[in-house]
Amino acid sequence: MPRSLSHPVRLVPGAFLAAITVGAVLLMLPVSRADESGPVVMPAAFTSVSAVCVTGLSTVDPSTFWSPFGQAVILVLVQIGGFGIMTLATLLSLMVAGRLGLRSMLVVQSESHSLDLGDVRAVFRRVITTMLLFESVIAVILTVRFAVAYDDSVPTAMWHGLFHSVSAFNNAGFALYSDNMIGFVDDPWICLPLCVAVVAGGIGFPVLAELYRKARRPRHWTVHTRLTVYGSLVLLLVGAIALVSFEWDNPDTLGPLSAPAKLLAVVTGTVMPRTAGFNTIDYGSVTSESLVVTDALMFIGGGSAGTAGGIKVATFFLLGYVIWAEIRGERDVAVAHRRIPGSTQRQALTVALLGVAVVGLGTIVLLLASDYPLEVSLFESVSAFGTVGLSTGITGSLSYTAQVVLMVLMFVGRIGTITVASALALRSRHRLYTLPEQRPIVG
Repeated sequence: MPRSLSHPVRLVPGAFLAAITVGAVLLMLPVSRADESGPVVMPAAFTSVSAVCVTGLSTVDPSTFWSPFGQAVILVLVQIGGFGIMTLATLLSLMVAGRLGLRSMLVVQSESHSLDLGDVRAVFRRVITTMLLFESVIAVILTVRFAVAYDDSVPTAMWHGLFHSVSAFNNAGFALYSDNMIGFVDDPWICLPLCVAVVAGGIGFPVLAELYRKARRPRHWTVHTRLTVYGSLVLLLVGAIALVSFEWDNPDTLGPLSAPAKLLAVVTGTVMPRTAGFNTIDYGSVTSESLVVTDALMFIGGGSAGTAGGIKVATFFLLGYVIWAEIRGERDVAVAHRRIPGSTQRQALTVALLGVAVVGLGTIVLLLASDYPLEVSLFESVSAFGTVGLSTGITGSLSYTAQVVLMVLMFVGRIGTITVASALALRSRHRLYTLPEQRPIVG
């Protein structure tokens, strides 16, 4: 392998591209389609990118276009994408050889954002255990509900339960129903387990591990856990207030529902933009205000080192602390009596601004390649970049150029702007001297 490609930061995008390629080839096989009609190259490529990048956007109806084999391929791609190509490869080498090389640990660290190189083995044992535990429990609950309440046969109920459980925990949003999950808008035994799986997968594995150990001792939480947990609660509250304010009486969304069903739809509609992609209301019928709020929630996303996308909750609220410290004229940025180093502040700023740039450029290209208005094109771009999967229903009608743009946005959003930028750099260099200081005029 060339030395330029052996760097862990470059291996991560390369591995995802390899998985996408294999997935697309498998989905192009005749056995993957429910029938032989229509083109398959672009639907296969788009679906593979969406599955590996755990997004959920689709140009075709997964429940009717793909055969059971094709749906199984999507499920495997979602699981691979959620857990991370590098994570799976490292776990396999650990099970076979019983040890990890330095390069393998660096690769995993790059993919998982683990802070302690020596903890890689233990971290990923906990990751796989947590993932399988949540997916199994949620799958059982959904299976029982599908079988009892909707008269599905046991094999069908088991398949639907497993598929939606894996899709939810990995924040993918693929569903085996033509209307996604709108038909279950008033069913708490379907919606709430999906919400639990989405939150558990999207909050991030380091946070889950710390909450398991210190759930009753919030004063001992790390800065990252504080930012993620409290920030997530704030965003969930903001999303709920927005939906209640803008959709409660909307005759095309929450209006016709009973009060309990409305509250359930609000909870589900608040959780899913964080970044799952399941929808129990039609986002093509929501108000412009709801679209804007959902744009913000999708762009921020979920927790770091989890299955969610976006710039991440900790990044967003850390920048809030940076702004607050600057307004108050404080020299250091402090969170929970801990000083945040300048390098972390610059990284947060870089991630956020690169995200804005990528979404902005993607939206402009979508506007040029389609006839849809700005708010709809922006919603689609943010959903792709945040690997959310929510849509106003335009994905399948977009031109191939626009679909390629969404594929690029999904890939960049899943891998991360920092990882992609680092992979493109020839090498990292450390300056051995300090330049004279000079302050430009800001503002």
